[in-house]
Amino acid sequence: MEERITGVMIYYYFVCKRKLWYFCHEIRMEAENEDVILGKILDESSYRKNDKHINIDNIINIDFISERKELHEVKKSKAVEEAGIWQVKYYLYYLWKRGVKEIKGKVDYPLLKKSVIVELSDKDIETLEKIIFEIVDIENMDIPPANANLKLCKKCAYYDLCFI
Repeated sequence: MEERITGVMIYYYFVCKRKLWYFCHEIRMEAENEDVILGKILDESSYRKNDKHINIDNIINIDFISERKELHEVKKSKAVEEAGIWQVKYYLYYLWKRGVKEIKGKVDYPLLKKSVIVELSDKDIETLEKIIFEIVDIENMDIPPANANLKLCKKCAYYDLCFI
């Protein structure tokens, strides 16, 4: 079942279930959002020595893999740090399910000059399998979940859709 689940879906699961529903239904608002555009510029200008955007099975898109067998996800800020960590855990899980076990993960915050090391535990695998089922349930809903109305909402690409 995880074949249809992308890293972005895992990320949105932790950020906002409503945003996840919109994304699953191909309602995309990110193209014009200033924060998303700034994140793309940061991604393009950081870690230039590495091969970037490693697409695997058109399901996961790893920002880059270092020579130390570490996969990296680049984020602009730590505002939704848990979501970025779980996105990397999902990448590790996806690769683990395909026999790649000797790899670690990192979430990089180049503007902060910080990184967070991410590893995949047996408990994480159980949690991810539950999350995958919940994502499928959210995707199959007829209407989006209720507004979360979080502090993050004001900067969200979907703000107008949710609140106006």
